[in-house]
Amino acid sequence: MISTASYFWMIPLLPLFAAGLSAVLPRTARRASAALAIGSMGLAFVLSVSAFIGTLAGHGSEHGARSVVNFDWFHLGTGVVRLGVLLDPLAAVMLVMVSFVGLLIFIFSVGYMEHDANGGRFFCFLSLFAAAMLGLTISNSLILLFACWEGMGVASYLLIGFWFHKPAAAAAAKKAFVVTRIGDIGLFLGLLWLYGEAGSLLLFDAGRGCLEPGALALVTTTKVGSSLTAAAGIGLLLFVGAVGKSGQLPLHVWLPDAMEGPTPVSALIHAATMVAAGVFLVARVFPLMAGGDGVTVGSGTSGVLQVIAWVGASTAVFAALIAVGQNDIKRILAYSTVSQLGYMFLGLATGGVAVGMFHLITHAFFKALLFLGSGSVIHGCHEEQDIRRMGGLRRWMPVTFAAYAVGMMALAGVPLVFSGFWSKDEILHSAWLWEPSRWPFVMGVLGAFLTAFYMTRQVAEVFFGEYRGATGRVAHAAADKGHRQKSHHPVQAAHGDGVHESPWVMTGPLILLGVFAVLLGVIGTPAWPWFEAYLGGHEAVFDLGRLSHAAPVMIVSAVVVAAGMGLGWMLYGKRPRTSPESPDVLEPVLGGFHRALARRLYVDELYDVTVVAGHRLLSRLANWMDLLFIGGVVVLVGWVSNAAAYVMRWADELFVNAGFDAGCGTVGWLGRRVSKLQGGRARGYLAGMALGVVALGAWVLWGMNVG
Repeated sequence: MISTASYFWMIPLLPLFAAGLSAVLPRTARRASAALAIGSMGLAFVLSVSAFIGTLAGHGSEHGARSVVNFDWFHLGTGVVRLGVLLDPLAAVMLVMVSFVGLLIFIFSVGYMEHDANGGRFFCFLSLFAAAMLGLTISNSLILLFACWEGMGVASYLLIGFWFHKPAAAAAAKKAFVVTRIGDIGLFLGLLWLYGEAGSLLLFDAGRGCLEPGALALVTTTKVGSSLTAAAGIGLLLFVGAVGKSGQLPLHVWLPDAMEGPTPVSALIHAATMVAAGVFLVARVFPLMAGGDGVTVGSGTSGVLQVIAWVGASTAVFAALIAVGQNDIKRILAYSTVSQLGYMFLGLATGGVAVGMFHLITHAFFKALLFLGSGSVIHGCHEEQDIRRMGGLRRWMPVTFAAYAVGMMALAGVPLVFSGFWSKDEILHSAWLWEPSRWPFVMGVLGAFLTAFYMTRQVAEVFFGEYRGATGRVAHAAADKGHRQKSHHPVQAAHGDGVHESPWVMTGPLILLGVFAVLLGVIGTPAWPWFEAYLGGHEAVFDLGRLSHAAPVMIVSAVVVAAGMGLGWMLYGKRPRTSPESPDVLEPVLGGFHRALARRLYVDELYDVTVVAGHRLLSRLANWMDLLFIGGVVVLVGWVSNAAAYVMRWADELFVNAGFDAGCGTVGWLGRRVSKLQGGRARGYLAGMALGVVALGAWVLWGMNVG
């Protein structure tokens, strides 16, 4: 046990405590709630760094950096349900990432939500969300993990629908809640099955945990069919939960719609917390996933991992294609997140925990940077989100532009300098060496090309060319009439329709995130794979020779990125859009396919005519059955009950009441006759007594004679 075991469990309790205090404050108490949220998250970050350092102190042995605290929750019959918390390198690095990125998002929110009347409520929900994610990160019990998992679902519903007065936001919140619950059903069934097989949902419990050799050997050898093992079935069900939470095909439809919430919510959900939870879950139970067919753990050839690889690769390409046809600045980033999550799953399946988690960590920083950068753009453009109505913003928002450019190049994977290149290259390299198939590698390369293309398109449309907002249209119209202003850029003289740089409380976090979007690549290069060594519990060795082994894939990756960025700049940078109504340059080329991309390849429409329509049909059928059968039975029972009541009433009146009345009459008649014997005359009473004495004497004499 390492020293951090005495306090690391407090990390999620800090934002939870802040959420509780904020809940009892007036919802307009924005400053107090913001101070509580930022203060608790800052302290959580300090404790997370301390916990991370503690894992470094125990580095070098298999279990030296693992700290487990289990405790009884409640007794059930003769058994006991136990919960626990866990600190190991995987949890520690997630704690640092979530608390740090979350802290920057909280600080950014102070400026972004400055004028919102319900700011206090917003920071309360943010703290609740962060507490759930931090709790999930340190869970040693899958029961506790599931509770935090559902806590994030509730918090995401509250945050996505924060602006509930907007119908689109309310609908998006419901959609996210319902779709993720579909995945959660699979996760819950997997947990039940795992408990039935292993007898415990504690991950590590002195050799009795479900991820320890005894339980793994049991579930990987138990057959539930001709070829399916219990581990494979459980792993697939757990992956269904990860698919829902991390927006993979076919449960990705909620994630782009989540953009209806405030931009800090988008950054929190898409970068550091909710969508990362699915990837973290697979990484946490990776020994179970890898042993799904009874193969050696970590070999990367189990059937479960093959499913994960194909789903991840397909999602990476599918979402990247849709991003090409989007015009909402946040929706482009949303589909980019879906695509990058696909890369993470591909990395987990083909390269192991370190490969997928490295991309999760780097992606958290540069995607948070991009979402917060888009929030800065939206704030500076007076809530405009359509990139067709932007343009030239680098003149008035230089800090936002510089930070956004760093995030864009990290996401695109510009070689050598940016962290996204190294983490994405590790995934492609693993996919290239993956024995079952080379197609996931090809799909990953195609996704990298599309990523570089659509991000270059976005930056060119937003920051280059001329401003195409309302003032821009007026200025161009005036220029056409011969009234062009003397400025070289007529719209610049109008100050871009009031476009302005965001305050430092918003741009400061962008700069910090930009720094980490560059520096984080150092810990995962092939020459010095420190991150992999840290998670694996061994020392990292610096060796430049390993670069030569990765060089072919690195060259392919660099060429692909250069091609994507070059094509994007040629189509959108050199020939910028002149007005918001101008068609996209790809529309004439792609025709109907481009319209399909703009409509998100009609996945939502497909769900409407299949799943949603099917549920409507089932609901109508249920209503019809309720009216015809269930309702008919109820009416029939009512009729029978009424008929029985009439029969009982008739029997009561004819027999019971009549018999009772007759009996009462007889008793009354006898009473009247007997009452005549009590007339109140003493003479009659004495005569009666005399007769009684005579009768008694006669009876006694008769008895004596007989005896």
